Amino acid sequence: MKFYKYHGAGNDFLMIDNRSGRFDIHDVEKIKLLCHRRFGIGADGVFTLKNHPDYDFEMVWCNNDGSMGAMCGNGGRCIVHFAHNILKIKGKFLKNPKKVKFLAVDGEHEAKILSDGRVKLKMQDVKDIGLRNDLTFLSSGTTPHHIQYVVNVESFPVCEEARKIRDKDDNSKGVNVNYVENKNGVFHVRTYERGVEDETLACGTGATSVAVASHYLGMLKENICHIKQPGGELTVEFDPPAGGPDGTYKNIWLTGPAVCVFKGEIA
Repeated sequence: MKFYKYHGAGNDFLMIDNRSGRFDIHDVEKIKLLCHRRFGIGADGVFTLKNHPDYDFEMVWCNNDGSMGAMCGNGGRCIVHFAHNILKIKGKFLKNPKKVKFLAVDGEHEAKILSDGRVKLKMQDVKDIGLRNDLTFLSSGTTPHHIQYVVNVESFPVCEEARKIRDKDDNSKGVNVNYVENKNGVFHVRTYERGVEDETLACGTGATSVAVASHYLGMLKENICHIKQPGGELTVEFDPPAGGPDGTYKNIWLTGPAVCVFKGEIA
């Protein structure tokens, strides 16, 4: 089986061309083995690209524990790069070879490949921001996120604290937990991801959630947010609610790197 190893700001994935339908994305043990960092290749998840009659492609992916993944912003950018640069799939619907439309678990997404190689991905609208367990809570696409603002985020015990609240929610699959510190207008973020059950070097839906929540809470005055995560930097742009803080955030774009690290074959 051929695979391509990618990372988006340190969030790493395996990309597999599954247009033939031969790869079983529901084989939990195989997914866990492929993602294992000692016995397999090592990754935060496995992404497969499928044909779709109405889109350039369909994205299906699993976390490294074999569970089906919700929307992933970093992986979404990586699979766009994979489709365009590796598989040479050209955008059919936007009349521009460096633009694509694809389907993910949370619906339609649009993406653009920028001149500097970064990928700009349109995320789903965000609404219903509120409090759960005394923490800011919202969903980016189908991915639920808790957000907590802390001091000295670099030394914060992310895994220890996140595991205390990861399942304290009515969502049976648990939630992602983000710890944030604003340093001179740059939001430093560390994220614990469900499914990976560990801190990841970056999280695209987490970055999106932090940007929207920070604006909603009045901590961010601009319509653009610069996020720094352990694995790299991401930018989130959006249109705030026209009718005040209780509306919907629209035209949310997540921009960042999508890097092909290596390719190979595994028996």
